[in-house]
This record gives sequence, C-alpha cells and structure tokens, in this order.
Amino acid sequence: MDVTTVADDLIVVHDGVDVHRLTDLGPESEHDVRGLLVRTLDRPPGALLCRFGTVNDVHFGEIEAGRIDDEPGGPIQRVADGEAPYPETMNRGATAEMAAADLAAVIVKGDLTLDGAPHELEAFERCYRDVFGDRLHVVRGNHDAYRGQDYYSRDQWVELPGVAIALMDTTIPCKTTGSLSAAQLEWLDARAAESGVPVIVMGHHQQWLGSVDGRPANRSDDYFGMHPDASDALSGVIERRPAIVAYTAGHTHRHRVRRLPSGVPSVEIGCVKDFPGTWAEYKVYEGGIMQVVHRVSTPEALQWSERCRHLYSDFGIDYETYALGRLEDRCFNLALR
Repeated sequence: MDVTTVADDLIVVHDGVDVHRLTDLGPESEHDVRGLLVRTLDRPPGALLCRFGTVNDVHFGEIEAGRIDDEPGGPIQRVADGEAPYPETMNRGATAEMAAADLAAVIVKGDLTLDGAPHELEAFERCYRDVFGDRLHVVRGNHDAYRGQDYYSRDQWVELPGVAIALMDTTIPCKTTGSLSAAQLEWLDARAAESGVPVIVMGHHQQWLGSVDGRPANRSDDYFGMHPDASDALSGVIERRPAIVAYTAGHTHRHRVRRLPSGVPSVEIGCVKDFPGTWAEYKVYEGGIMQVVHRVSTPEALQWSERCRHLYSDFGIDYETYALGRLEDRCFNLALR
C-alpha cells in the first residue's frame, strides 16, 4: 500500500488499483488508514485565496514506456491491441480530476509530446485546451523542441489571487539539457522585486544544486537538468528576492525536494504518463501555500500506471521508489519568507 496523498483535510491510500480516501478531516490530525497511522498537514493561516494545478511530462505520441534509446531491456510496456494510447488514458484522467477541483489555473511544465510533431501537439491541445481554455498556461520541454521547434517558448507571468507564477522556458532547442539566459533571469529578478504576493517559479528542467541524493555531483555541461551556471544564477535570484517561495520543475519523472541555503525548496514533480501518474495541486492561503500531489485515479489510469511500477528494472533501477519519492516530497507546506 502507498500513502499517496495527504492534505489538511484529506488522506488517500492506494493498494494497487484500490483507492481508499478519508475526507473532511481536520488539520494536523492522526488517522488509522487500513492499519497505517497517517497525519494530515497543518493548514496555513488565513483564508483560502485560490487553488491551481500543474502537470508535466504528459508525452502525447509516446507508444512505449520504459524504453531507453535502442536498448532491448526494460521491461517495456505497450498498450494491447484495441486499447487507447496510454498518454490519452493518463491525461484524460488528470484533466477530469483537475476539472472537478475548481482550479483557477492549470500550468503545464513541458514535455507535452514525444517529438513535437503537429499531431502530438494537436492531441495535447484537445485534451487540455478544450477543458481549461484561458486558464491553461503552457511552456515547452526538451521533447517538444528536439527538431528546433519553438512552440510554447514564451516566459509568462501568471497572476492569481494571492500568488504569482513565473513560468519560464528552460529548454535548449535540439538538446536534452536546459538553461536560463541572462535576460530571462533579469526579467524574473525585476518581476519578483516588484511582486506584492508570493511567487512560485516554474520550468521544465530541475536545478543542479551540487549534489545527487546527498552526494557531491560533478559540475558538468552535460548535467541532465538545468546547466549548473544557470542553476546557480537562478538560486541567486531566489535567495535575494524573498517573494519567491519555490522553484518547481518536471523532467526527472520523480518526486523530490531539495532546499537552497535559505530553505526555499527546489521541487520536482513526477510525470503523468506512467507510474505513479500524478498531478499537483497548490492551495494558496493568506499565510502560506500547500502542495498536494494527487495520483490519477480513474480505473483506466490505475490499470496502466500499475503496469509501470517496475519500468527500467532490467537496468537495476528501482523505479517504484524513485518515481513515487517520499510522502514529504509530495505533500507539504511552502512557507512565506
């Protein structure tokens, strides 16, 4: 069993495809869920101002989960004949759940597609734009620009009640790695300096922070995420602008939180397309912001994501642990500075 979601009023446990929900709970209260003692989150002070959601790594057009380049190992999961493509199944589930959640905005943090092909982009737009309309805000990821495409490449400042979102294009066309330019960082610095509300910075690529799982990391131009120089520069903006309360990314298909010296979190959110198949909700209160990660729980989505628990095991990777991460990396409160 996995305790997948904890909020101030909600606990969700998944036992394979079976879902157990405790709702209408009180904050900071302990509950027995099928023999597991689980405590709800503290509720930030003040009124609830808005809620918004994010997804990343939705990958319309993908037909094989678990493939690494041309390697024969896996296990590689594919849908059976007659089944819908799994990106459609997972993203339909995510959009249905987010549509039911009364969100002020939905932010998509890149890797909309497998290869940025027009039909893949059209599938993404049908699934998301048709549901959320003007509430949808999108930036590209590396998969969307491998052939130099520039769709969704604009940085955006999204203002919502009680919070602002700086949605930034970290993609380097034709590359897997990411970066931010000096001009982009100057734009963020100026907007954050003027902001009268907390700011969450969002992009596709995770930051380089000098370590990997607590071990020192080489400072490499080939770092899988955001280039070390750009990562350091972003950290510098975050550290000197107290309005910024978090940087959140995708790209790694995992849930993880690392922290800057100030305590500001650098967050990674898992993918929609396979295990565990998630979207993140942000509940904005006057005195803080709560991140709550939800596992997409339509029956069709759970059937597929359960098949993907052990992707990459032929390579010695414990994908189940890697992708799900710790509960405290999925559900927590962002403190105001």
